[in-house]
Amino acid sequence: MEQRPQRTIKREIETSGIGFFTGADVTLRFVPAPPNHGIAFQRVDCEGSKPIPATIDYAIADSDRRSGVEHDGVSVQMIEHVMAAFAGLQIDNCLVELNAPEVPGFDGSSRPIVDCLNEAGAVEQAALRELHVIGEQIHVAKEGNDCEIIARPLSRPILAITYHLDYGPRSPIPPRILTVEVQRDTFRDELAFARTFIQESEIESLKAKGYGSRVTAQDLVVFTHDGVIGNELRSPDECVRHKILDCLGDLALAGFDIQGHICAYCSGHELNRRMASRLRNIHSIINDFAKQAG
Repeated sequence: MEQRPQRTIKREIETSGIGFFTGADVTLRFVPAPPNHGIAFQRVDCEGSKPIPATIDYAIADSDRRSGVEHDGVSVQMIEHVMAAFAGLQIDNCLVELNAPEVPGFDGSSRPIVDCLNEAGAVEQAALRELHVIGEQIHVAKEGNDCEIIARPLSRPILAITYHLDYGPRSPIPPRILTVEVQRDTFRDELAFARTFIQESEIESLKAKGYGSRVTAQDLVVFTHDGVIGNELRSPDECVRHKILDCLGDLALAGFDIQGHICAYCSGHELNRRMASRLRNIHSIINDFAKQAG
């Protein structure tokens, strides 16, 4: 994988939807940004708030079932599907303005965001996108269970993500293993459509926390042992595809393109972010060493 020109969108574009967690009506505006700006989120409903860089340095450490960023007491939640869309479409510089604490859930996938960004168009810029080539195996794991992520070198110039999905024998969600080589076309055709999913047994505990007040079974994929409620799967392996989508969005918080093989076993947002942090730290060490050597 070679360094490529950075890209931003050609024009401003706006969309709207409902927040899955807060139930808020949310307006989302994508604004072109200059080279080396990166992705940033700005809460226009919070007077005087500044753009929050969508990098691992600003990630919310204890964010539950989603990823978010915060700065100076202002936060933006559920950014992973937007970040996946930016990473998959190779949009590197953009300001995302919104008037609520979270990004809209839309249909639980990145497809509505992809459609919006594609309508805005993209343009190359006069700066190169940072690239991190994984040079040695990196392992992060969650204590007390079997969840882990391993990053390995890959001889071909690509980012490949393998996800092992397995909720155990009592889960209505069947185990799956899938590998996707992430490029613009594969992201659009193989990942963007995959929606958030949940087991029916989890719903009451989430509602007890105040989540999902306006979410219905048509907004995501709800599994029971008798099948999916009030909806249909877009592919037999939609769940594992969505897990790869989430992983891509969380890894985008590292702030650069990645060449290598990411192999995730039952990982979630927290573990994904830990891998992004490890990659960011290694990348910074390599860059500092190169500067000193030069």
